[in-house]
Amino acid sequence: MLYRQFYSYGMSICLRYAANREESLEILHDGYLNVFQHIDRYDTRRPFTLWFRRILINGAINYHKKNLNHSGHLGLEHISEIPDSGKSASDDLKYMEMIELIQALPIRYRTVFNLYVIEGYEHQEIAEMLGISTGTSKSNLHRARQKLRAMLTIGNHEEASIKHE
Repeated sequence: MLYRQFYSYGMSICLRYAANREESLEILHDGYLNVFQHIDRYDTRRPFTLWFRRILINGAINYHKKNLNHSGHLGLEHISEIPDSGKSASDDLKYMEMIELIQALPIRYRTVFNLYVIEGYEHQEIAEMLGISTGTSKSNLHRARQKLRAMLTIGNHEEASIKHE
């Protein structure tokens, strides 16, 4: 029941940190294993989603540290947490397009972007989590935003030229 109830929530977090859906599933499943193995550590006075989110973020960071040599480039951006079921199909499509743009970012940029923009961590905290300097965290965030801006500009330009044809 727990798996089904929080699957979408967990997948929305994992997709932001992963290069593709398969990687997201691996991170999510590892996260659930962690939850089930350490359920005794959950403080029932706090929301489960906060604890679960922390497990998934740590799992994504560990996954990428472990597989850093095997992955070249991936992605992430400022998006809503979970698509609202009350939204139109068009809104869900925009959400998935943003996920794809984010997944196109290099892994270091995507991870810093997620942690700073979406999760709300400060650069010092990110630096400690990832084992990098604060300056590197700031630089990676800046470059992530530049790359996303460029991808969005190219996408908007291509869309505009199609409309004029």
